[in-house]
Amino acid sequence: MKKLLQKIAKKSPWLYRINAGSCNGCDVELATTACIPRYDVERLGCKYCGSPKHADIVLITGPLTARVKEKVLRLYDEIPDPKVTVAIGVCPISGGVFRDSYAITGPIDKFIPVDVNVPGCPPRPQAIIDGIVEAIKIWETRL
Repeated sequence: MKKLLQKIAKKSPWLYRINAGSCNGCDVELATTACIPRYDVERLGCKYCGSPKHADIVLITGPLTARVKEKVLRLYDEIPDPKVTVAIGVCPISGGVFRDSYAITGPIDKFIPVDVNVPGCPPRPQAIIDGIVEAIKIWETRL
């Protein structure tokens, strides 16, 4: 872990969150990883950014609804390469409890390549942190 932290200090990845139609349960857990010191992603060298043009790692929540599909795909295309995609929660992975709905076009990997899956409904903050650590490792190999 110490070697990973030393590497990250040189190049700190920026995180960008996309809500693809979630119930906000996963978004609350993401806020926990951003605001509560016990789970703080900044200790890994990460920072959330407000623009997709600055992002290195994209965190996607939600099952990808028909209503936001084009907007999500447009946002994803704005993120520069090399980028790593993390699906947070069961909804972007499989559609979750909404998968058979007429309003769902997901799972997300039908449209966007996913590098790391963090299952759960919602996933615990520890699992999200583990997924981000895995994403950092993938991101570093792509630099």
